[in-house]
Amino acid sequence: MRIVIIEFISLDGVVQAPGGPEEDTDGGFAHGGWSHPFFDPEVVGGAFDDAVAKAGALLFGRRTWQTMAAAWPGRAGDPFADRMNAIPKYVVSRTLGDDELTWNNTVRIPGDEAVAGIRKLHGSDGGDLVVMGSPTLARTLLSEGLVDELRLMIMPVLLGGGKTIFPDGGASRTLELTSTAISDKGVHLCTYRSVAEG
Repeated sequence: MRIVIIEFISLDGVVQAPGGPEEDTDGGFAHGGWSHPFFDPEVVGGAFDDAVAKAGALLFGRRTWQTMAAAWPGRAGDPFADRMNAIPKYVVSRTLGDDELTWNNTVRIPGDEAVAGIRKLHGSDGGDLVVMGSPTLARTLLSEGLVDELRLMIMPVLLGGGKTIFPDGGASRTLELTSTAISDKGVHLCTYRSVAEG
């Protein structure tokens, strides 16, 4: 499975809490919901439609999974929501119990086995393994060289600090820009693929 990360991201690299004020206030983050003024159904919505249509499964960190699990089951009847609810899902967590996996088709990957478990999925067949949000998980996957494609929706806003997906360990990684699109609201959708080095 190819691992594809899709993220709302500010010009200064922040991915924290794009969806709402209470989504993630860690570190005193006060700009939750910052993506809303820049969302458009055609370019930004289309990017998510495309990612989910090609996905064989979704992969989440615990906090993002809990946010999604609270939102999507109640939206049945919409084709995108129906796909989100039906598709196989994996959540990386040290704390969630199997009895808490109430969102349809969810399997827990224990946190201390995350990299090995994801490597196993990465080596299997079955379409794309799509990561949405989940900044800690995304950063780990990038650090481990497990990301095949990075789709960034770069929004014209500076947030002045917050969570990022980019590793800070000093390693250099080359990416190839494979496509771009620009929305009327100034969002740049950039798709990058990993380049084999050596």
